[in-house]
Amino acid sequence: MLKVGVIGTGGIFKFAHLPGWLSHKEVEIVAFCDAFRASAEAAAKDFPDAKVYEDYHDLIADPSIDIVGISTPNLYHSEIAIAALQKGKHVFCEKPDAINPIEAQKMADAAKASGKLLMTMRNNRFSEEAQFIKRAIGQGKLGELYTGRCGWLRRRGIPGRGGWFTTKKLSGGGPLIDLGVHMIDLAMWLNGNPKPVTVSGSTYRKFADRPDASGKIPEGTFDVEDLAAGFIRFDNGSSLQIEFSWASNVEEEQKFLEWRGTEGGFSLINDKLRIFTEADGALIDQQPKFPGANVPQHTANIRHFVECVLGRETPTITPDQGVDMIKILSAIYESAETGHEIRL
Repeated sequence: MLKVGVIGTGGIFKFAHLPGWLSHKEVEIVAFCDAFRASAEAAAKDFPDAKVYEDYHDLIADPSIDIVGISTPNLYHSEIAIAALQKGKHVFCEKPDAINPIEAQKMADAAKASGKLLMTMRNNRFSEEAQFIKRAIGQGKLGELYTGRCGWLRRRGIPGRGGWFTTKKLSGGGPLIDLGVHMIDLAMWLNGNPKPVTVSGSTYRKFADRPDASGKIPEGTFDVEDLAAGFIRFDNGSSLQIEFSWASNVEEEQKFLEWRGTEGGFSLINDKLRIFTEADGALIDQQPKFPGANVPQHTANIRHFVECVLGRETPTITPDQGVDMIKILSAIYESAETGHEIRL
């Protein structure tokens, strides 16, 4: 039985991480930690034998704990992950990996030195649609993927002002680091995880001071962007356009990804997959239908991690991929600030 200690017991833990840990029969949650002790105590109320901590150092010092799950504000991901790895723990971390490339690389280095598994949440890879199109791409049905675009646009969806999401010191940025991780990662994974070569981008902060920014008028910090757009070139010759926003004057919220290949293309818009090919001189549109997965994406991601710890699966999400992701996000912010393309 693998014993798990969780650090950070807020909303994302309750929604995404807790169901994942509870779904695996060979996992037991034995400790809860949160800087707000009341939150940790509330999370532990159904676990009478679990320990409760306010300081994560106390949790990772427990030699009985095999795995540390991290679901804190972004700033603390790397600090906690590195400390846990150095204590000989396997680590599963909420996205993003870190708030800058230096910290992401430190995490990767710590994982390599410890010999323990480090994995960051990449739940979108585990949808039925993503798994289906990944197989099709692997079978060569779309040919060479050469250009694409992805994004996540909200009409009005800024996280509460004054919380850590809108405070750059804690989050590292706005919708680019919040939403961008999901879709850029999915795009890169489907295309074989190419290495980024150059990046350019622009960021905007247009809704931060408006009363309708989040449906209320809270006071507090809002020093991140509310929209980011950019362009990425990869070492395999492919390119990707990106756009992410918490607030935009668009018709409706849309999460999208498309790749165009030499033999076919696809679009994945609000989780609906369409494939565009040609046969016998005719253009063909396909819309696969799926019965609906019994296992939610986040749970499937955590189950994969546990199976990797147990040695029954090979990790499909690796620390070097996390380093590349944070390099991309950081370079987009740098490009937006300097007005120049950034070479990685």
